[in-house]
Amino acid sequence: MLAEGLGLSGIVSILFTGMVMKHYTYSNLSRSSQRFVSSFFELISSLAETFVFIYMGIDIAMEKHSWSHVGFICFSVISIGIARAANVFCCAYLINLVRPQQQKIPPKHQKALWYSGLRGAMAFALALQSVHDLPEGHGQTIFTATTAIVMLTVLLIGGSTGTMLEALEVVGGEINSKESPLPSVEITKFEESNGSYVSPQKEELSPGSKIKLKLRELNSAASFKALDKNYLTPFFTSQNEDDEEEEVVELLASRSAGFHDPQQEHYSP
Repeated sequence: MLAEGLGLSGIVSILFTGMVMKHYTYSNLSRSSQRFVSSFFELISSLAETFVFIYMGIDIAMEKHSWSHVGFICFSVISIGIARAANVFCCAYLINLVRPQQQKIPPKHQKALWYSGLRGAMAFALALQSVHDLPEGHGQTIFTATTAIVMLTVLLIGGSTGTMLEALEVVGGEINSKESPLPSVEITKFEESNGSYVSPQKEELSPGSKIKLKLRELNSAASFKALDKNYLTPFFTSQNEDDEEEEVVELLASRSAGFHDPQQEHYSP
């Protein structure tokens, strides 16, 4: 509600709220509560996803569509592919500039990220609302184009994602070392002990290497991990004293379940 009131994205705020709750609040629960919460929300998620796709299928069949603008639909599909490529490859390039060599995103994974961009329930809901918001049939055209994009991405692209991942050797194979060769000059060295980057003093760095070094120095991942480990996690997470007792009880219960007493066979439950 605060994000919506400030004109920001409520969906993104809910996403980050879930990430923070998973990281901090989940650890405050006992082990039995963690198992229950995980199973419960997995069930709710499956039910919600099933309901959304049923709702989409009913609306696609019941709503009136306008197929007179086929050129606009084709242009929309091509534009989405170009925009997805610009987003994935540009962001991956910037991320690889500040990541160490062993954590860079390989080209095969970038292609997989570009191919697996699906449009589903959210795009469909916004397009359905445009039918009532936009006059003179423009909303109907947008709704038809969005419906075609959703069907194309979910059925065609989503159905062939597994085959594409196997073809790119992202699943079931190792990353080819030729695609991400090790640099001849080590630019930075990550010291896990203090969570900071230390530049080597062996050789003079080129201007491009100096730019990469500055980008890595500005990278706040290491400093945030140290802040989270030393301050945030101890502050937001209370170590439950019953966890160790519960582990002992579960261990004793599992051992007693495997113990067989012949004298108990003469007694009824």
